[in-house]
Amino acid sequence: MYTFSSCNHNNTDYYKTETHIDSIIGTASIPMIQLAYTHNNKTQLFEATHDQFAPPAAPGQSVFQAASLSKTIFAYIVLKMAEKGQIDLDKPLSNYLEPHRIDHSQKDWANALTAKIVLSHRSGLPNWSISPSSDLWPDSKLKFRFKPDSTFSYSGEAYFYLQQVIEKISNKPLEQLAREIVFIPLGMNSTSYQWGRQDIPSLDYDSIAVDGFDNDGVNQGKGRHPRANCAYTLRTTASDYSKFLCDLFGQDSKNGYVYNQLLKPTTTAQRYPQQKRMCDNNIHWGLGIGIEENEQLGRIYFHWGDNGSFKALFIVVPSQNKHFVYFTNSARGHSIIDNITPLFFDNTKPLALSAWINEPV
Repeated sequence: MYTFSSCNHNNTDYYKTETHIDSIIGTASIPMIQLAYTHNNKTQLFEATHDQFAPPAAPGQSVFQAASLSKTIFAYIVLKMAEKGQIDLDKPLSNYLEPHRIDHSQKDWANALTAKIVLSHRSGLPNWSISPSSDLWPDSKLKFRFKPDSTFSYSGEAYFYLQQVIEKISNKPLEQLAREIVFIPLGMNSTSYQWGRQDIPSLDYDSIAVDGFDNDGVNQGKGRHPRANCAYTLRTTASDYSKFLCDLFGQDSKNGYVYNQLLKPTTTAQRYPQQKRMCDNNIHWGLGIGIEENEQLGRIYFHWGDNGSFKALFIVVPSQNKHFVYFTNSARGHSIIDNITPLFFDNTKPLALSAWINEPV
């Protein structure tokens, strides 16, 4: 068990929490977790390992796949560009860039897509046509599952199309935009959408990136991705990602354009269109973030990440001025949500987002 903190360790609650985290990942057979918890702008950092798993780097410096937590940072980038008038959130994306992969017979629907529709997952496009890490994916064809703006339909494909749009508008690749708008200003020096950082040659993902493990505990490797993709290829640390959350939810951000656009509930989020579950009643989506209306905690914000052998989650509880973000290198990483949230938010009932993420159709 490794633990470290920017706060004073000499308190009973800290050691009680680290003991619980150690027990939770042990019971779930998760090789490693890295977690950052912030309360009233003070951050505690935890790192725990199980079953003799050896972290590849010093405490806090091992880098994890963030999976779909990539999307919230990307949404922030898009909204920063919109704030400067570089992109109109309500303007058809085809006015900026033709969606060449979408079936020509659905051109009218393709022309209806806007940044706002994409960021709130109402595009109607599938999550992925085929595996986005495959060689064939960049030229694979897309067909809509639903009419745009008709229903919540989670889609990495739509996010990538929007990535191509902002890359064309700015004449810069995603990684450069992310460094200029987010990573460098916030001091996120371990974070990248690609394999390492050109501006930080000493950041060696080959040596500090964590291996992932499947449900059977079999090592699946680091999972190096062939191209930067705003929907799933971010790698980072809990400390770095917490800096982003602190900036987004900090006092200086509140009532600002990006804050209000990102966090405004835009659509109900029935995860499986073919079957509604009880948990869906409490979940909505903003422009790049999930929103739960919770009877105990009030409105809370979250995003989950699932890259198979890597699972990630952040939860923000504004009523308590708290948030946490965790990264795990295990396909079991979301099985711990109901056990870990009470340690930090004192909720006595499971959060609806847990069932929304984990409950099958």
